Amino acid sequence: QVQLVESGGGLVQPGGSLRLSCAASGFIFSIYHMAWYRQAPGKQRELVARISSSGTTNYVDSVEGRFTISRDNAKNLVYLQMNSLKPEDTAVYHCQARYSRDYWGQGTQVTVSA
Repeated sequence: QVQLVESGGGLVQPGGSLRLSCAASGFIFSIYHMAWYRQAPGKQRELVARISSSGTTNYVDSVEGRFTISRDNAKNLVYLQMNSLKPEDTAVYHCQARYSRDYWGQGTQVTVSA
C-alpha cells in the first residue's frame, strides 16, 4: 500500500514563495531517491529536482537557485521550497519515489499569476 501524497500547492503571485510537501508511506523511504516533476498544460513532463538517498540534489537549470529540494527521513517527507516564482512555473507538481520500482503521487497544482 504505497502512497505519495502531495500538498502545499496553490495560487501565488510572481516573485512569491510556496513550499510543497510529499508524505510517503508503504515503503522504506530512506533508501529511495525522491524527485519532483511538473507538467504544464500542453507541455511535456519535466524533472524539476531530485534528491538521492544520501542527500545529493540536482535541479533543472530553470529553477536552479530558486528551488530547494530536501527530505526528512525520520518523517518520511520530501519538500520542494519554491522561491521567486515565475508564471512559467505554473504546472501540476508530482512527487516521485525511485528505487527497485517507481511510485508517483497524484500531484498538486501550482499557479503563479498576478
